[in-house]
Amino acid sequence: MDYYEIQLTLNPNTEIHRDVLSALLADIGFESFVESEQGVTAYIPENQYSENQLSSVLGDLPLPDLSVQYQAVYVKSKDWNEEWEKYFFQPIIIDNQAVIHSSFHKDIPVLKYDIVIDPKMAFGTGHHATTSMMVSYLLETEPKGKSMLDMGCGTAVLAILAAMKGAQPVRAIDNDEWAYKNAMENIRLNKTPDIQVELGDASLLGNETYDFIFANINRNILLNDIPTYVKCMRPGSSLFMSGFFREDASIIIETGKKQGLELVSEKENGQWKALELRIEN
Repeated sequence: MDYYEIQLTLNPNTEIHRDVLSALLADIGFESFVESEQGVTAYIPENQYSENQLSSVLGDLPLPDLSVQYQAVYVKSKDWNEEWEKYFFQPIIIDNQAVIHSSFHKDIPVLKYDIVIDPKMAFGTGHHATTSMMVSYLLETEPKGKSMLDMGCGTAVLAILAAMKGAQPVRAIDNDEWAYKNAMENIRLNKTPDIQVELGDASLLGNETYDFIFANINRNILLNDIPTYVKCMRPGSSLFMSGFFREDASIIIETGKKQGLELVSEKENGQWKALELRIEN
């Protein structure tokens, strides 16, 4: 698959500004983001790229102090693992229990859960605050023998960790073909073959129910899909969500309440939030 690489120069170039810009670009189809000395390098499939959409986003930024310049480069299909290695994808340790690393990394610390992720262009290495918070939530759960659904699975890091912790069955869904293929590859790398991976969205969900649902997507999709998730829950089931800014948490909590969900806990990392909601008995 061919991509456009958008090299964005930010002024000021801070973590908050990079995160906000990345979230806005994700809403128009950008799939992966790499921090650079100048700001952010963003990738989008060639058939989804629209310069008009990009210009519109950059012309209506919610941060008035942020100035952005960009350069678009057409990139033929390449070895994306090599690109991630070049751009400093380093192993990440979460809660001193799990280490997430790629197959090309050496001298990995020995922890309880060793997860191999060759990310290619799929989101979910664990470095982003939303993914690390969801991993942290999963580390706090006891999923052994319980069912788990990973919506917007990306690299399938959450599904893989759930399987390592004994969850059964585990189902992972993503609407991006590249993420779907990458999830399958990472599942093979981690020897967790029982995970069911599907290409699609919440419309694939039927009458099955789950003990745990993890959805790390974005605000608008979550708001739209919460009613569908609730149909897949039973008394005692938990819904974990992230992929949105802290100021969006209230509307997501309120939408959940209207569907019979109660807030159990929340996490915050910089501008990002993660929530745990549970179906009321």
